[in-house]
Amino acid sequence: MRYQVFGRHTGLRVSQLALGAGNFGTAWGYGAEPEEARRMFGRYIEAGGNFIDTADNYQAGQSETLLGDLIAPVREKLVVASKFTLGPVPAHAGIAATGNSRKVMVQSVEASLRRLKTDRIDLLWVHMPDGVTTIEEILRGVDQLARAGKIIYAGLSDFPAWRVARAATLAEVRGTLPIAAVQLEYSLVERTAERELLPMAQALGLGTVAWSPLGGGLLTGKYRRGETGRATQLGVLIHQEDNAQKAAVLDALQAVADEIGSNPGRVAIAWVAARGAIPIVGPKSLAQLEDNLAAVDVRLTEQQLAQLNAAGAPALGFPHDLLNQDAIRQGLAGGQLDQLDWPHSPVA
Repeated sequence: MRYQVFGRHTGLRVSQLALGAGNFGTAWGYGAEPEEARRMFGRYIEAGGNFIDTADNYQAGQSETLLGDLIAPVREKLVVASKFTLGPVPAHAGIAATGNSRKVMVQSVEASLRRLKTDRIDLLWVHMPDGVTTIEEILRGVDQLARAGKIIYAGLSDFPAWRVARAATLAEVRGTLPIAAVQLEYSLVERTAERELLPMAQALGLGTVAWSPLGGGLLTGKYRRGETGRATQLGVLIHQEDNAQKAAVLDALQAVADEIGSNPGRVAIAWVAARGAIPIVGPKSLAQLEDNLAAVDVRLTEQQLAQLNAAGAPALGFPHDLLNQDAIRQGLAGGQLDQLDWPHSPVA
């Protein structure tokens, strides 16, 4: 396992794959029993992983509770990230325990700390916007929690780009806790983040973490083989091979996998990493984790990356389609586009 500095606003060294603990527990009726979770955690640590991603609502709190015992012996070696917004835990806490308000933020973090059996959360994600709470209130909340020593860094998950950009700018000009990172869905079958979110994150120096790099299991090819998984047992966060583009992506993945002697799932994870995001792998079993970990050894050539990029390229829409027209680009380069070297961008 290799490591990277997490964005330009932290000095964190995080492993190239994050371990998603959404399947640690069985409260959802789909997940891993405690002993299997323990085996997965141990294997991830053994492989050199140090970046753990969970949330207060994962498996109705079981994920954090299981992690509390698992992380204790190696706590200082880990970057532990958790989220708030989608509680409450317990479910009878009521409507006042939902959303992004500072009240909910504080009580959720305190409950997460108890379950995790630790004194701080290294990276607190705001799980998603509630559509009501202002970004100013969110920024005040995470800043106060950092000053109290209960969190160290803060990030925004599943937020639109304009809200992330506003939050990062306000935190910068006010000298409060920076927005350090974004978390978003990104895979070969969900690439709309390329319109605004990924260019924004790169420009603002935000660490970028990608959930569901396997498209809910679709990109492993297992559904083509008639296997099941979350598509029938969990029923959420699913992609299906329901259009020609997704079929083309799976065909391209299989072709590249055959060419390098790997499998489609590993290639899909390696592609996300090559695009500049840290993939979160969320295995349900040790066997799945072992397969995911093998993605760190996948090396994709420029030709293979181009093949995969073309298969799943999203429609970017306005103004991107306008600005990418040859006539416009030539005009912006004074008619000498072929003589102009552009800075490298992993999301271009």
